[in-house]
Amino acid sequence: MRFLEYQEKIILKLRSLYRQYGYLPYRMSKFEEYELYSRYKEFMVSDRVVAFSDTNGKLMALKPDVTLSIIKSGSDVPGVKQKVCYNENVYRVSPSTHRFKEIMQAGLECIGDVDLYDVYEVVCLAAQSLAAVSERFVLCLSHLGVLNSAVGRLGLTEEQEREALALLSAKNTHDLRRLCEGSGTDRAACDTLCALAGAYGRRADVLAALRGLPGLAGMEELEKLSALLDGQPFDDRILFDFSLSGDIHYYNGFVFKGYLEGVTGDVLSGGQYDNLMRKMGRRSGAIGFAVYLDMLEQLAPRPRSGDVEYLVLYDETVPTEAVAAQMARLTAEGHTVSAQKSVPGKLRYRKVLDLRKGGSSC
Repeated sequence: MRFLEYQEKIILKLRSLYRQYGYLPYRMSKFEEYELYSRYKEFMVSDRVVAFSDTNGKLMALKPDVTLSIIKSGSDVPGVKQKVCYNENVYRVSPSTHRFKEIMQAGLECIGDVDLYDVYEVVCLAAQSLAAVSERFVLCLSHLGVLNSAVGRLGLTEEQEREALALLSAKNTHDLRRLCEGSGTDRAACDTLCALAGAYGRRADVLAALRGLPGLAGMEELEKLSALLDGQPFDDRILFDFSLSGDIHYYNGFVFKGYLEGVTGDVLSGGQYDNLMRKMGRRSGAIGFAVYLDMLEQLAPRPRSGDVEYLVLYDETVPTEAVAAQMARLTAEGHTVSAQKSVPGKLRYRKVLDLRKGGSSC
């Protein structure tokens, strides 16, 4: 199976899953006005975009982000939630090649009067999205309220806070302590942050450890969400991991990442992004996630040797009915087949069925 076919099957599974929960397909243009991405570049994965001048002279950009376009198109209505799902190509600089790459994403956004149920629903759908690809997965959750309350007690500068969160993400408690000690911060506050760096695993175990740490905000939300997840499908694969910090300018509340066995890096990323909503002049809450479908190439079944299994050769001496009958038989048996009047120069095949006079099969 080719990767594109594999990718298409995953997209169909995800679309069906999201529609089941009322997430309606969202379609957008491949490009937006450049000004949108220029204004909010601090919220994007990469601030480099492919830009061009439209026929009217307006500067446009190939879409590097989906969420900004969705937020821009909506409005705040009390008590109402905009639930959309998508599969779209975005255009970003690849971290590995440092060149622009077309990346297929699938995901969903829940924007509006978001509450704990919506957080629960989106987290469950994130887990089910990973399971649609492979049941060998983990979904890791964190909460920025917890992290920010711990970091806030340290009295660090903004630059030092960014460094502390980077060290937290790397689980580098040695340098985290060095940073705290060099800044003259309270030892107990430093101990709390270092403990969060190692707070990973089963939700019940992590919650038990966190209850012993002083001054953490967001604990009530953690307890409630974890209780809702108990007993749900895949709940044993939904873990807490407080080394996940996310972009504090973009996210607030819960953040999460999904990982699949056999794939390097996270294949799913999401969280609550009320901070971005406020920056864009919206009053509502928001939560969503994206599945990076290009990452799944590492899991796609290896293609069979060749482009097709059978090459069926015929000429004007062979009745059309005979060609149609052989094609029907081979495709019914599950083979891939190409009917040709001569052998294409670049076509790779495993077997030949030659229907021409004097032809032989191999």
